[in-house]
Amino acid sequence: MTTLTQLEARRIALSAQGLDRRRTERAEGARRPGIADIRRVLARTGLLQLDYVTVVGHAHEHVIFSRIGPYDTARLDDIAYSRREYTEQWAREASLVPVEWWPLLRPRREEFRVRPWGFEATFNQLSNYAERVVDEIRERGPLAAEDLDAPEGVERQMPGTWMRSVPRAVLETLFARGRLAVAHRRADRSRAFDLPERIVPEVHHDRVLPREDAHRELLRHCARGLGVGTAPDIADYVRMPIGDARPRLAELAESGALEVVHVEGWREPAYLDPSARRPRRVSGCALLSPFDPAIWFRPRLARLFDFDYRFEIFVPEAQRKWGCYVLPFLLGERLVARVDLKAERKDGCLRVRAAYLEDGAPRDEVASELASELRLLAGWLGLERVVVERKGDLATALRRDLRYPN
Repeated sequence: MTTLTQLEARRIALSAQGLDRRRTERAEGARRPGIADIRRVLARTGLLQLDYVTVVGHAHEHVIFSRIGPYDTARLDDIAYSRREYTEQWAREASLVPVEWWPLLRPRREEFRVRPWGFEATFNQLSNYAERVVDEIRERGPLAAEDLDAPEGVERQMPGTWMRSVPRAVLETLFARGRLAVAHRRADRSRAFDLPERIVPEVHHDRVLPREDAHRELLRHCARGLGVGTAPDIADYVRMPIGDARPRLAELAESGALEVVHVEGWREPAYLDPSARRPRRVSGCALLSPFDPAIWFRPRLARLFDFDYRFEIFVPEAQRKWGCYVLPFLLGERLVARVDLKAERKDGCLRVRAAYLEDGAPRDEVASELASELRLLAGWLGLERVVVERKGDLATALRRDLRYPN
């Protein structure tokens, strides 16, 4: 069995995610990344977990920015909703996935548990209404919840749930079960739904695989996205139950599609994508979204980078250790800092509410590189300046490099 050092595993992982090289299009007037660049990122990550929280920017859009720099987000919508190369599915939560994954996620759709908790009984009682919704979409084309009347005799609103209304809950359930697909996102980012056969190409829509085959193919894609990972790491990429993942991964290893390796310091064996690059050094430089696939599984993040990370947006303010919306900062082969950010669009500024240096990281170099990244991010978000508050042990050096008064 091949043995990898922690550093080798980290380099493989960063390369697999497209974070192993510094972006070169920094200079003003340089070529703006286009559709081909976005496609290359999506080919590396495999999927994007969707998130429309606007504390900084939409997290899934930031994933692409971290790899190619300032790009036109309309190009991502074009790839997904106009060119139909990607589609929305429940994969790792709500996600954009390649249309080729439609048959691979069929078991997920068939086993979907109705949300929110307790709505399944209501949905079953509304079966006639649900069929009318499908028929109405068939006749009228893509519809959103706001286009539909509530079922007769049923209160429209669903207070206290993210669904907010019965029509939306019914649409979302039909979508999750594969009866509907997402046609596009409206200006307010709400989903408009259509029949899946109008969204997913026939070759993928009509492809039916046995459950085990679908799981094997899906896990192969996940392993490629990670480069190297344990069974729990790979299963988490699409939130597959570990009991389903382990036997399929063993079969992939037996067939040679994956290689079983030992990573120093890891308790259990890992699976290596045989096609993964093994760079001798990594020179990445990027602020990473909290939902970046390179860091979203926290146990793996701790093993690879010795980086303890918790997304604290839902933690009461008094109990937060680092801040509301903290982004790790990658420099070279390490996560060297964490930065609590907020985009204040009315004031035209990207506010650094706190900045912390990781132990052993070179303060001056980190501050200089982070200042450049913050300027780049602010410009992409359409903000005029970066404002740094005094909180955190990196704040003073960062204020200096941003020429902000101390």
